[in-house]
Amino acid sequence: MNKTIACCCCFVFLMSTHKSVAQKDRPAILEPIKLQAINDIQSKYEEYKKTALQIWNFAEVGYKEVNSSALLQSILKDNGFKVEAGVADMPTAFVATYGSGKPVIGVLAEFDALPGLSQEAVPEKSPIANKSAGHGCGHHLFGTATIATGVEIKKLMEQGKLKGTIKVYGCPAEEGGSGKVYMVRAGLFDGVDVAIHWHPADGNGVTMTSALSNISVKFRFHGMAAHAAGAPEKGRSALDGVEAMDYMVNMMREHVPQETRIHYVITNGGKAPNVVPDFAEVYYYVRHPKREWVTSIFDRVVKASEGAALGTGTTVDHEIIGGTYDLLLNRTLAEVMQENLEKIGGVEYTDAEKQFAAKLQTSFDFKVPGIESAAQVRPLKVEMDAGGGSTDVGDVSYTVPTVGMRAATWVPGTPAHSWQATACGGTDIGIKGLMVAAKTMTLTAIDLYNDAQLIAKAKEEFLKAKDPVPYKALLGDRQPALNYRD
Repeated sequence: MNKTIACCCCFVFLMSTHKSVAQKDRPAILEPIKLQAINDIQSKYEEYKKTALQIWNFAEVGYKEVNSSALLQSILKDNGFKVEAGVADMPTAFVATYGSGKPVIGVLAEFDALPGLSQEAVPEKSPIANKSAGHGCGHHLFGTATIATGVEIKKLMEQGKLKGTIKVYGCPAEEGGSGKVYMVRAGLFDGVDVAIHWHPADGNGVTMTSALSNISVKFRFHGMAAHAAGAPEKGRSALDGVEAMDYMVNMMREHVPQETRIHYVITNGGKAPNVVPDFAEVYYYVRHPKREWVTSIFDRVVKASEGAALGTGTTVDHEIIGGTYDLLLNRTLAEVMQENLEKIGGVEYTDAEKQFAAKLQTSFDFKVPGIESAAQVRPLKVEMDAGGGSTDVGDVSYTVPTVGMRAATWVPGTPAHSWQATACGGTDIGIKGLMVAAKTMTLTAIDLYNDAQLIAKAKEEFLKAKDPVPYKALLGDRQPALNYRD
């Protein structure tokens, strides 16, 4: 299974089999409510499919998701939510609220696409003409499933079957823009009892893997332009500064903890070979399971940039674009979500979808799971060595007890951030996974609204696990980097 978020340590151990408070003697009265919710969500399959595919077609990158955000807000308004748009200084962010009083449950929605992943909904590589971005991480499904959960919970509240408040958080720019961090920093999660989220994947399971803490930053070198052949001695190459920095950072890899991840792209290397570049830019990510190591390694990367500038006769400045915490897990909540995910089950493919999946799998040069694994639900377990992604859900998880899951929206074996993931997301393979997530999150929320003791237990675990020091965003006090994709 593809791991979209994980921490990097060295062992795996199984969860114990004891039952949580909510799993003991689950009130039978909730079963009819859950069945109604499942049927209601399923009855809107075509409606939610239409919404998800609209966002798939918009394919708007971080902080540019104008149409995607407006579409989701419109659905929520039409369903009686009070929507506050443009929150936390982000034009495409929103918070939609329905109900009153406790408990307050927040559900997280994402909707940004990735640059360079344009792709038709076909099992061979086929970029869409005149489109560069694509939903290679499935956030069109993410946002739509969350809206489905919010709308169903609202309906149950309206019918008097649930009491409390439901909040739907429209979270932009998860892919490097750290949208949720600004929402946390603005206090938008204050008073929330539990946050629920999910993520597209190639299999089904409750998230019991942490995430890598991350700082992303753009380094900008400034030199002096000159004719590269006629007067090279008069120039100072900003690109030389970038390349010198990259070389030093690559040598540094030998001398950082092995769990560290450092990656970069040169976003501007000049315009013509015969002109000494007077400007160049490189975009870095620095990651590690522990935040203190991220900040330490980041400081060394900054020093490498300064040394590169000194050695090449250029100058350099840098801008922190984003920064995210690791993911704080909550076993109490995970057990409840696992029970509900097992009730819903995984994704069943039609014969045509099996043919699509088999053809798509031939594009991979690594061993892939069997197609039938999309129908399975993984057992609940902690995985301490399971990949290396990051998510701004981490900052939410250090603010409020948080629980998440993965659903099989991609053909088994498909990695995130790939054209194959984009292709799956444009088909019913992706929509079926969306429905698994929407139903599971809704059933989990139903349990929470009906069990104050469960929420209290989750909060107790949360308070024991979180840092004793007050939360402080890794990106500092900067305003949202609204043009970081430019």
